[in-house]
Amino acid sequence: MLSAALLAACSGGEKKDDKRAAPQVGFVVVEPSSVALAVTLSGRTVAFETSEVRPQVTGVVVKRLFTEGSMVRAGQPLYQIDPSLYRAAVNQAEADLTSARATAEAASAKAQRYKPLADMEAVARQDYIDALATARSAKASIAQNAATLDTAKINLRFTTVPAPISGRIGRSLSTVGALASASQTDPLAVIQRMDPIYVDMQQSASDLTALRRKLAAGGVNPGSTQVHLKFDDGSQYALPGTVQFSEVTVDPDTGTVTLRASFPNPDGLLLPGMFVSSVFDQATDPNAFLIPQNSVQRDFDGSAYVMVVGADNKAARRKVTADRTQGVNAVVTAGLKKGDKVIVQGLNGLKQGADITPVAASSAQTISPPSGKPGEGKSGGANAGGRPAAKGN
Repeated sequence: MLSAALLAACSGGEKKDDKRAAPQVGFVVVEPSSVALAVTLSGRTVAFETSEVRPQVTGVVVKRLFTEGSMVRAGQPLYQIDPSLYRAAVNQAEADLTSARATAEAASAKAQRYKPLADMEAVARQDYIDALATARSAKASIAQNAATLDTAKINLRFTTVPAPISGRIGRSLSTVGALASASQTDPLAVIQRMDPIYVDMQQSASDLTALRRKLAAGGVNPGSTQVHLKFDDGSQYALPGTVQFSEVTVDPDTGTVTLRASFPNPDGLLLPGMFVSSVFDQATDPNAFLIPQNSVQRDFDGSAYVMVVGADNKAARRKVTADRTQGVNAVVTAGLKKGDKVIVQGLNGLKQGADITPVAASSAQTISPPSGKPGEGKSGGANAGGRPAAKGN
């Protein structure tokens, strides 16, 4: 009879210990929030304006009028081509124009004299008509020679090669004494305007199409057009830029679409041709959830899941979609609903259906003091998982 009583007492003690042994876990109650969906795209810097300086007349370069690598302004003389032949052409055109005007005056005077004589039939009517035609032809010759003179003056002006745009000029690709030709393929120099500067970014056409579908369906909202740049060493460019537009065609070789952003570049830190990474919020998800990254776990196939507080205080496994992070949080776009209690503490060894003692993650945990009995000094503290150890009887 005594043995049965002892067994019953021990059995009751074991059940009491099992109940206290349910691990304590910390949870957070999730609420949907508007989360920016940031995208990082690789890009290359492109000059805002690029101009190849080319000659428009043929001649020998007699002088270079700029310093290589310096800033030049639009209209500034850069090269001087030998103007001798073109100045002579201007002089000849001026003489031809003077001659044409003298001829026109004589022809006009003759036609005026023939008019009354023709009316009196003192001269043949045909002679008057011929004199009038000669006067008109001489007048047309004036206009023709005036146009020739204008062309000669333009060609003479072209012997001084100006800068088409303002910007930084590179090295001179032609030297003094070289023959410049109006039909040459190589430029004399190249000028680039780098403030502001463009960044051409490449985005997968499939990603862009998926985003547009979500925007059309109302699943996400349009994001900001502000862009930030990162260099290869991880540092960030201080000045933000703005997305200007996206191309309407897909590159058939890469399957990407080009997006262009404009950045201020007052110090010239960004140079054309640099590879950079651009980060910007392409859209915002108004129904996303932010949870600590350590609460998201991965299966063998890479799919994400979290542990939540289920019915009867049992741990429940929930598959979620968590493809991106924001700071210390993971962004969950599917799998959770408002009010779910996601376990963020005490996850070590936690299994589906296990009994748990849920407490708010912000609550202070009670640590059992040492009992003072030999061998029990460590049992009163927190265990390796951060949970208070069960007290002994």
